[in-house]
Amino acid sequence: MLVTARLISNVGNGLSPIALAYGVLSLPGADGSDLSIVMGARYLPLIIFMLFGGVFADRFQRNRIVGGSDIIGSALVAVSAISLIAGFSSILLLAIMGALFGFLNALWWPAMSGVLPEILPKEKLQEGNAIIGLMSNIGVVFGTLLGGVIVTLTSPGWALLIDGLTFFIAGIIVWNLKLDAKSRIESPGILDDLRVGWREFISRSWLVTMVIAFAFINMAFDSMITILGPLNFSDPETGPRDWSYNLAGLTIGMMIGGIIVLKFKFKHPLFVSMILVAISGVWDFALAFDLSLAISIAAGIFSGIAVEIFMVNWSTSMQAHIPEESFSRVNAYDSLGSYGFAPLGIIIAGPLAEAFSVNSILFATGSITLLASVVALSVKSVRTLSNA
Repeated sequence: MLVTARLISNVGNGLSPIALAYGVLSLPGADGSDLSIVMGARYLPLIIFMLFGGVFADRFQRNRIVGGSDIIGSALVAVSAISLIAGFSSILLLAIMGALFGFLNALWWPAMSGVLPEILPKEKLQEGNAIIGLMSNIGVVFGTLLGGVIVTLTSPGWALLIDGLTFFIAGIIVWNLKLDAKSRIESPGILDDLRVGWREFISRSWLVTMVIAFAFINMAFDSMITILGPLNFSDPETGPRDWSYNLAGLTIGMMIGGIIVLKFKFKHPLFVSMILVAISGVWDFALAFDLSLAISIAAGIFSGIAVEIFMVNWSTSMQAHIPEESFSRVNAYDSLGSYGFAPLGIIIAGPLAEAFSVNSILFATGSITLLASVVALSVKSVRTLSNA
């Protein structure tokens, strides 16, 4: 059931980046700065409320938090979709809907990360993460290609409306998952819960190092995906289609990475993962140097392989080394740190691209990814961590 929910939801996640980006750019007078405002509005509440989302997820049933967030989020997406279809949309409206969606994501994210460990034993977690990742990426590929077609032939609003429907269906499925009832955490309060989570987080040097590294890597990656990619393919006739091909390449690569990590267990998973992440900046460079569409798609495929191998190995490492009773709180600190700079990157990417050119900022994002990965690899606990 969890696999089915992720498959359905990720069809919508494939649609969303294309639909929302080109929906914003289709508004009269909209430019890269407006796109940064709308996309940034989704991230700020996510970062602000992430820690509290982790506390709630460790206290209450995680599947109900995930399902409820998806169901409510579907209504917010529908409002944005209808506004674009009916012609009354605005930057302010899309930003407000995005901010509310970001708040729900702050609850969703820590809870979702802890659902699988409640279902599977530790020795099955890598396989479980890989299978869910593989099926999720199948959904994203389909959604991405569908999004490019719908946006090109009709309106971004229709693609967003389908996105909202997938959230609603997935939310119902996850809400009704049969999990063992969780005993309520007894503690003096939320601040004490946060202190416990912080102690678990800060005591692991590999965890702290990776979070710092990914504060920069995610800033670069999310800026590229949400702002720089659509601006790089800004032609209204071919842009949505060509960018959807690139995103589909990314997701196909993630499917390939999922198959690889499903079949192989690495002795030192973070060491292998970070080498691949360091090289994954090749996608940014391919776009920065205006290489052919075929080359940029191929680079996107490699980037996807790297992303998925990292994501599965990272999730498995966290689930294997963090106590279940504090897992969501530690995951919240991970997510807060890893994505803490992402809103800043998204907000400034559009204005910087207008000031210095899209190509220059794409070269910068690729360089940041490479440098941060190399620095992370210099830490011994990252290179030597084992999940055996």
